[in-house]
Amino acid sequence: MPSFAELDLLPELLKAVAEQGYVEPTPIQAQAIPLVLQGRDVLGGAQTGTGKTAGFALPLLQRLAR
Repeated sequence: MPSFAELDLLPELLKAVAEQGYVEPTPIQAQAIPLVLQGRDVLGGAQTGTGKTAGFALPLLQRLAR
């Protein structure tokens, strides 16, 4: 499983993730983040509490910041 840093997130986002206590992405995040960063459409499903919102929001915030 890649780390958040290996997912090529901006340093500001990596800092925010670390400040919230997250160490590594969940499987849904590791799969969704690279695709969303590429601008691809993603339809994903996972149990409640697995980080789906962050899996989509982090790359969207990055795209908005650039």
